[in-house]
Amino acid sequence: MSTRAQVRFATREEGVTFSSHPDKIHAQFYVHSDGYPEGLGLDIAMSILKNDKVNNWEIEHAQTLHGDLEYIYYIWSDYDKDTWISIFHGYGDEFTDKWKCIFVGKPEQLLTKYGSQEDESYYKLNTNNDG
Repeated sequence: MSTRAQVRFATREEGVTFSSHPDKIHAQFYVHSDGYPEGLGLDIAMSILKNDKVNNWEIEHAQTLHGDLEYIYYIWSDYDKDTWISIFHGYGDEFTDKWKCIFVGKPEQLLTKYGSQEDESYYKLNTNNDG
């Protein structure tokens, strides 16, 4: 079964916490599979830190809501400020109370918490020793 997620881009603003869903986002992408932090989360962090490409994102209208999501990611950025990432785990849309913030931090902290793509084990998730 696919692990669906949305990736949303928000501006860092005074009074808006990283552990809540912001009122405004600028862009949104849908990811049909591998949306868990050890997959998509690491891809996002590596893209921010090393300009690695991220594949299989579908551009969506900023107001599109899905009822089948398991993760919602927010990428918080602004000029002359560090980029932060928030990860919410749950189901439904962000207007339900079924979402829990499971991570708030910088890309480097996400790599530390969920592993490194440079670690061979990242590429061998759910496989045997032969790949």
